[in-house]
Amino acid sequence: MKQDIAGTTMFDGDQAQKGLALNRMCFSFNSAENRAAFERDEEAYCRKYGLNEEQRAAIKARNVLKLIEAGGNVYYLAKFAGIFSLNVQDIGAQQTGMSVEDFRAKLVAAGR
Repeated sequence: MKQDIAGTTMFDGDQAQKGLALNRMCFSFNSAENRAAFERDEEAYCRKYGLNEEQRAAIKARNVLKLIEAGGNVYYLAKFAGIFSLNVQDIGAQQTGMSVEDFRAKLVAAGR
């Protein structure tokens, strides 16, 4: 059963197929050697894994939401985000269209 949720990219079989190369690349970041290779030459590393233009543009922009739209699985994308010290608040800010500072303030206000 497929259920649409407004504003949400569902990770289903089609998305898994679409993001196979991207998710394989992100899985490779379990190795410090691979993370270093990516940091030395991102474009070459993306080509090595066969990322398409949409995926490469999202990598370059550090845009996790665009990576999800491009077939990325959040579990594997966390490995990518970690390379750049992006945390859950950074990703939450992207999801809500807020600055990180405003998103943090919203979380603090919600906890009161």
